[in-house]
Amino acid sequence: MATSSSETNLSTAKTFLTTAASVAATVMLARSIAQDYLPYEIHDYFLFNIRKFFNRFSSQLTMVIDEFDGFVHNQVYEAAQTYLGSRTSPSIQRFKVSKPEKEKNFIVTMDGNEEIFDVFQGVKFKWIFVCRQVDSTRHFQRFDRQYSTSEVRYFEVSFPKKQKEMALQSYLPYIIKQAKSMEQERKTLKIFTLDQEHMYGNLTDAWKPVNLDHPATFETLAMDPEQKDTIIKDLESFVKRKEYYRKVGKAWKRGYLLYGPPGTGKSSLIAAMANYLKFDIYDLELTELSCNSQLRRLLIATANRSILVVEDIDCTIEFQDRSAAEASSAECCGYPPRKQVTLSGLLNFIDGLWSSCGDERIIIFTTNHKEKLDPALLRPGRMDVHVLMSYCTPSGFRLLAANYLGIKDHKLFGEIVELISTAQVTPAEVAEQLMRSDEVETVLNDLIQFLRAKLKEHEEEKAKQINGELNVSKDDENRKKDVK
Repeated sequence: MATSSSETNLSTAKTFLTTAASVAATVMLARSIAQDYLPYEIHDYFLFNIRKFFNRFSSQLTMVIDEFDGFVHNQVYEAAQTYLGSRTSPSIQRFKVSKPEKEKNFIVTMDGNEEIFDVFQGVKFKWIFVCRQVDSTRHFQRFDRQYSTSEVRYFEVSFPKKQKEMALQSYLPYIIKQAKSMEQERKTLKIFTLDQEHMYGNLTDAWKPVNLDHPATFETLAMDPEQKDTIIKDLESFVKRKEYYRKVGKAWKRGYLLYGPPGTGKSSLIAAMANYLKFDIYDLELTELSCNSQLRRLLIATANRSILVVEDIDCTIEFQDRSAAEASSAECCGYPPRKQVTLSGLLNFIDGLWSSCGDERIIIFTTNHKEKLDPALLRPGRMDVHVLMSYCTPSGFRLLAANYLGIKDHKLFGEIVELISTAQVTPAEVAEQLMRSDEVETVLNDLIQFLRAKLKEHEEEKAKQINGELNVSKDDENRKKDVK
């Protein structure tokens, strides 16, 4: 009896496996025939219904992520497209590659009806990218531009039904975060400048972008190492504290003031910060603006994760007194335009209600004369970090020598370091001297002569200043005697 029962079970199992294999073979044959002989629309409909039929008997749950939510792009879809582009496996047969003309990197995405498997926290997720042809043309609008498509695209994600909460609460947020990081890593940095022809038109057209190819990095900056470390730590802390800024009720922004003599590397530091954070730069020239409302319009049009730069803040525009009554918008933005951007207008954006219009932004002001700035600009919340860009230091010279000459030490370094400590030369002046020849010995000797001349010039100016002060003192004494 036991043997008979065992044989019956074995026979049943064989029958089931044979039937399952036959059904699978039939499905594969039908899929192959449909793919080869049926029109695309019928083929797509056929596969869709086959999947729908078998899903009824599955312990898996399928989540659909459409390309559009109404007429707006679906953030989850775009994040999944970016994320899955890095998950292409050897089993995948087709994928798409694109590259915008002004971008540096290739963009890899899934092709239609391909499958990719992903594992998250030990759970297996199966992704299918579905492209379906539709009869009618679908119109939608984004950024004031119209698009049309005759194809509907979406992702189907299958996973165990009991993992629904984990998929929604953990997996999808993880994909969005990873996609954001990947996009930042591969993005081509841009520097935006004002386009005068579109200043009064579409806000997104007011800024004209070009690729930012500045090679400056924190490793190549001729700055004091401790100063560089302080800036890097401050930047890293800033980008990680989104929730903290939200909790304390402050706009997620950071203000920097770079001050010091010309040629001390302020622009290079800005480029290094942009390269380090992968932030675009918006170069704002205040002298090209006519009123506060125009300033607000332009600043609102800047993107998140960007650096807004206002160079030479002390001399780019002569700000009106904050207590002065501002002209009405009709007066200030009339024709011909009047230069009426005010200090209060700027302060209102960087630290007032308008400062909340955007996230993760850094605002950098530069000046050669910090003492000329209004104290209202200097306080924390507006210029949170003040960075003195000083003359070239011995450590800065050694870094420049390594960058420009490829050497870390030389017998002439001792004299050069001694001269640099007192000569008051900028990193730009030292770099210019190091580029004059490919012969190391010649360059260093010429640098020594240059530093000696600068030191002599500095001593002569100091002597003139002392003599002038003595003469003023003698004149004062003579006037006092005359009065007596």
